[in-house]
Parts: sequence; structure tokens; C-alpha cells
Amino acid sequence: MCKKRIETALKTEGVNTAVWDVKSKILTVSYDSAKITTEGIQQKIAAVGHDTQKVTAKQENYSKLPSCCQYDRKSTDKK
Repeated sequence: MCKKRIETALKTEGVNTAVWDVKSKILTVSYDSAKITTEGIQQKIAAVGHDTQKVTAKQENYSKLPSCCQYDRKSTDKK
């Protein structure tokens, strides 16, 4: 489910291919940097509920993920 959701989120202008490796949890993306940025890619992934290295998904989007796709999220609390 996660693989399909993440790859589908990146079926957008500027992205040629997006492949999520379930075992390694690594996303490989081929894209045209003149049409989309790495931040734009990460925002699209966060929009469907998955956190990235630089963009945290909104809690409301994360909560919509099936329980099998939810994970321990890094704390965003500032001390």
C-alpha cells in the first residue's frame, strides 16, 4: 500500500520515474530539475501522509494512513 501511494503521489510533471524499495525504504526518483525541485518532490510525498528528510506530513494526512503504513515519527517538539 505504501509503495503504491508514494509512487502514485509522484506521477506529476517533471518526475520521470519514482520507485519505492520496500525493504530498504529508499525512494529512487528520476526527475527534470527545471520542472520540479527535490523540495517539491518531498512536499508531494508529505501531502499523502509520509514524512521525508526535510518535510513533515501534516498530522491529519499521516492519521489517514492505514495502520500498516504508520511508523514511529520523529519528534518535532522543540526544547
